Amino acid sequence: MDLLGSILGNMEKPPSVSDEQRKKEKANKKKLEKLQDEERKGKAKFRKDTEDRISKFINDVDKTRLKFEPMNKIQRTIVHDVAEIAGLIGQAFGKEEDGRYIMLYKKDYPPTEEELSAYRNGEEWDPSKQGKESKKTEQVHEQPPDVAKTSKTTNVEPSTNYRDKYSHIIGTTSAKDAARKTEANKAFGMVPSENKRDVRSIEETMNEIRKKKRQKIENDEES
Repeated sequence: MDLLGSILGNMEKPPSVSDEQRKKEKANKKKLEKLQDEERKGKAKFRKDTEDRISKFINDVDKTRLKFEPMNKIQRTIVHDVAEIAGLIGQAFGKEEDGRYIMLYKKDYPPTEEELSAYRNGEEWDPSKQGKESKKTEQVHEQPPDVAKTSKTTNVEPSTNYRDKYSHIIGTTSAKDAARKTEANKAFGMVPSENKRDVRSIEETMNEIRKKKRQKIENDEES
């Protein structure tokens, strides 16, 4: 006998599985499969009931909101899925897991900020208060008539005359009056002829420039 055979012969054999254990494992497996099958059927039934409930809600022209009872996360997922397919708006409310529920809205009648705020705070929303709250908000933002009238008719008078304060800079003669007295010089525009250093005409100036250019070119050629 070789060494490997000797070692294997001295090792203890694994315990054999009894018939009773086999029956127990088989029963547990069958029980698990049954629970999984019941869960699938329960989800299918819940989805079918949700589809029927949402279908009735859509066809009811008098209802704009559909509130579901508190449910677990899996059920809420199914409701959201069916609502999305049906073209509805779904909002979940409630802080506690056991008390969390879904409210569905028709797209033509979406929820207002006041309604969402009330449900998020765990309060019941009263549709009859919606118009009153909106009107109150508009009145707060509107400007009182007395204030508006006062702002239009009130003129602010300066305490001092800026012309007297800066008379040493701008003088006592109005700038507009001084501008009216300015007369254009016919020969040189707005600049007086006596202020010009060069009294030559434009033609004389251009001829002088051309003459200097020709003289420069001749000097360059000779050099």
